[in-house]
Amino acid sequence: MSWLGEAPLLGSLAPEERHRLEALTPLSLPAGTVIFRPGDPAQGYAVVLSGRIDVSMTGASGREMLLYSVEPGQSCVQTTLGLLSDTDYSAEAETTAPTRLVVIPRPLFLDLLDRSAPFRGLVFGAFADRMGLMLKLVEQVAFTRAECRLATRILALSEKGPVHATQSELAAQVGTAREVVSRRLEAWARKGWVRTSRGIVEVIDRDALDALAHSEM
Repeated sequence: MSWLGEAPLLGSLAPEERHRLEALTPLSLPAGTVIFRPGDPAQGYAVVLSGRIDVSMTGASGREMLLYSVEPGQSCVQTTLGLLSDTDYSAEAETTAPTRLVVIPRPLFLDLLDRSAPFRGLVFGAFADRMGLMLKLVEQVAFTRAECRLATRILALSEKGPVHATQSELAAQVGTAREVVSRRLEAWARKGWVRTSRGIVEVIDRDALDALAHSEM
């Protein structure tokens, strides 16, 4: 069975274009696999079929910040920019769950981009969506207090149950220091909003966190 059946967004391509892509072999990567690091050249365009890849950047101080995650149907801004402008990566990408993906080699990617209007629309549509999210991230980091961003993130992560993440991981996801996350969680636990244990945050009072998350919006 062709892997293209797992990538419905590519269904609009012409038969010849689909045939060229069908020749590519999917890769299965375990969680914790580094896809690229700062300074690496972009080798190809990744189509994520399942799983998740987090793209983050580390500052001179050593503080890490999650820029975005790539899941099925989404694109990687860093990769698209690298392939189009022949520039190296400035961030790091790592799988955070078992991930299955297909890498479209750069020559094939550029040829399809030149010849296929549907493929071009898919790539730039995904790029535009991702850039919109990136601008929203910049706005949040610049104009929203860290505790509001943390409340928003914990609410999102806790929709299916307790949040399994370290304080360092949460800090990277909201663009702040681990110490800030630690102090906020301790304060919220004293108020009865959350219950914490090692690597786990359980939301007790969603209304209180939601009010805080929207206090600067």
